[in-house]
Amino acid sequence: MSLPRPICAARGYILLTMTDSNLTQSTRRNLFKAGVAVTAASYSRILGANDAIRLGVIGCGGRGRYDIGKFLEHSDVRLTAVCDVFGDRADMAAQKFPNGTGQKFGNHKKLLDRDTTDAILIATPDHWHCPIAIDALNAGKDVYCEKPLSLTIEEGPAVVKAARENNRVCQIGMQQRSGTTFIQAREEYFKTGKLGKITLVRTVWNGNGAHLMKAPAAMATKPDNLDWSRYLGRLKWRDYDPQQYWNFRAYLDFGGGQVTDLFTHWIDTVHMLMGQDGPVSAVAAGGIYHYRDGRTAPDTIQVALEYPGDFVATFEATLAPGATGEGLTFFGTEGRMDINRGGFTFTAKEKGSVPVVVKSTVEQTSEHVSNFLECMRTRKLPNGDVWVGHRSAQASQLGNLAWEQKRRLNFDPVREEILPL
Repeated sequence: MSLPRPICAARGYILLTMTDSNLTQSTRRNLFKAGVAVTAASYSRILGANDAIRLGVIGCGGRGRYDIGKFLEHSDVRLTAVCDVFGDRADMAAQKFPNGTGQKFGNHKKLLDRDTTDAILIATPDHWHCPIAIDALNAGKDVYCEKPLSLTIEEGPAVVKAARENNRVCQIGMQQRSGTTFIQAREEYFKTGKLGKITLVRTVWNGNGAHLMKAPAAMATKPDNLDWSRYLGRLKWRDYDPQQYWNFRAYLDFGGGQVTDLFTHWIDTVHMLMGQDGPVSAVAAGGIYHYRDGRTAPDTIQVALEYPGDFVATFEATLAPGATGEGLTFFGTEGRMDINRGGFTFTAKEKGSVPVVVKSTVEQTSEHVSNFLECMRTRKLPNGDVWVGHRSAQASQLGNLAWEQKRRLNFDPVREEILPL
């Protein structure tokens, strides 16, 4: 007898359940979080210590090609297949094929049908992340997927399920999880309680240029080798628009704007350092105040998430000229910590105390890719496991939903349900 499936009051979506009636909601959640496989799945290829890892890439834009470079820093990785709906981008990525040998595709399912890859890197626009990840996991591939894991709040559990059922390594691209200085801060300051009781975490990411990209003149007319229909995927049809292709982050059909693109990084860092990953409420305010260029995602936004450990995490972002900079500040009763990808500074509360400054010397994406490749061989959970990615995307999406609905959302983080008014 199956358990009833909980329904989200706000959007009417069905959350993932398992069919064993003896398992509680909490038990199912713990199975997913701990990485216990729900059903056994045989490996399509068992990697030995000296075997090369064959990499396939789906999504060959700027971020995808950057990630390829990070993978190829490892001598045991071979790029064997690339896929993109725009032939020019697939051609650019294919320049990294060893000895010019590899396969190019315009449809990710055709790439997955070929037994030429062990790992799949997904760097498409957000609305394709979950469908491709599920297809890749079901095909027996380990997956490195750029963040955010999901476009909507209901999608994440299905990817967790696919990873667990197929016993696959699934790393989400929240590279702070593998960053040496972030780990040092967690071990030396957060786990030891040196900041005292933390009641407020302020996160900021202003002036991010990835949300202000202008399509070049050559894209004004759709290139013959750009499959616009496939780019849209499950979205409703609209005529070709170069900006919706080139600057997809500005459109809520394709992504979650600055909240899921940027805040997902920072709220995941909050989850990592504070040891909590489930907000109980969300409020937000903002709008399209400056760039009235057809975008649907706000150019200015503030979000506040409340957590059951009696603290609030806020996010501030604007694209308007004049505001720049990014990072997090943790305010505790015994001191404060400012942290970003460049390192961290701890300042004790005592007047005149000398700040402790630690600089980062390694780019965290390199560390994150290294962790993923190591876990492919050991079969351990990676630092940015799919469950982690699901929970951080979920928290960000609550902020977007609060903005869209213009109200405070109350949330049950165990059942993963927005509560009725």
